[in-house]
Amino acid sequence: MKNDDDKRIVMTLDAGGTNFVFSAIRGNTDIIDPITLPSNANDLNACLTTIIDGFNKVKKNIQGKPAAISFAFPGPTDYPNGIIGDLVNLPSFRGGVALGPMLKSVFKIPVFINNDGDLFVYGEAIDGLLPYINEELAKTGSPKCYNNLFGITLGTGFGAGIVRNGELFIGDNASAAEIWAVRNKVYPALSAEESVSIRGVRYAYAKNAGINVEKAPEPKEIYNIALGKVPGDKNAAVEAFREFGTVMGDALANAVTLVDSLVVIGGGLGGAWKLFLPAVINEMNSNLETYDGERLNRMESKAFNLEDVHERAAFMRGEVKEIIVPVTGEKILYDPLKRVGVGMTRLGTSRAVSLGAYAFALNALDQI
Repeated sequence: MKNDDDKRIVMTLDAGGTNFVFSAIRGNTDIIDPITLPSNANDLNACLTTIIDGFNKVKKNIQGKPAAISFAFPGPTDYPNGIIGDLVNLPSFRGGVALGPMLKSVFKIPVFINNDGDLFVYGEAIDGLLPYINEELAKTGSPKCYNNLFGITLGTGFGAGIVRNGELFIGDNASAAEIWAVRNKVYPALSAEESVSIRGVRYAYAKNAGINVEKAPEPKEIYNIALGKVPGDKNAAVEAFREFGTVMGDALANAVTLVDSLVVIGGGLGGAWKLFLPAVINEMNSNLETYDGERLNRMESKAFNLEDVHERAAFMRGEVKEIIVPVTGEKILYDPLKRVGVGMTRLGTSRAVSLGAYAFALNALDQI
């Protein structure tokens, strides 16, 4: 549901560990320039004041009354009730903070809070990677069409979301798609997020460069080191992103095995996809073994890198052929290649999150 003609205004927020990005959407279009404020993550009162101030700034910049507030916030959170739990990346939130009820009381409109991974993938399912790939498949005459999407966000943490047949899959405890907690393939005692995160890239670089992690540069610099644009240990930088991609690919293989969908990637670290995406695909297409030594495909479907021109062409092409329907003699198209594509955000992460938040709010308002 694209909501292009809907006139209702929804105020949105993309809440990261460092910055809060506020906006307002009407008819799937941002109607103000985004407002970015520091999160003040270590000071609860300052953080809450920032959130209120941000939405007040948005309200002053729009023409018309907002119908709702809808935004992304990290977990663990009781999303249906708007109560924030003990956050790792926003340490001032401890013991339960009733953020949703507070904002509802201040602004006198409905407030909807969801996980950023959920809203990111919802936006990409509405107007991003999912419809884009289906349009490209249709142009080739392929009978293939995708209805489901798994999305991940890469940054301070490792977030995810699931859209099934146009609807967010939240889970009974609002805890679906918590991919960060999947076991880490390289370090089995750790979560995948310890490697698939900013700290993970820095740790892997430090380990391979033989330096203390406190002296490791930030991922953007490590990325530039890997490309040879700035001085540093190039081999360690390349290996850091390869390890990042390997752990991510193992986690995604587990996820795709269960949800059988396309995968879209966003978040600040997504800009380094050229360094990690090949490792992701290699891991997803790796093998398992039986006790007898027989090699099995890691997944039932084959994974394709949608950012690689050759792999994308093979994904679009599939193995389409005509087969004859018994008795009738009629011919139909058949594509036996089970496949999933992994691609980067087509909207940009903040835009996708905002669009997802907008669509979620409108759906919820229509059910009130």
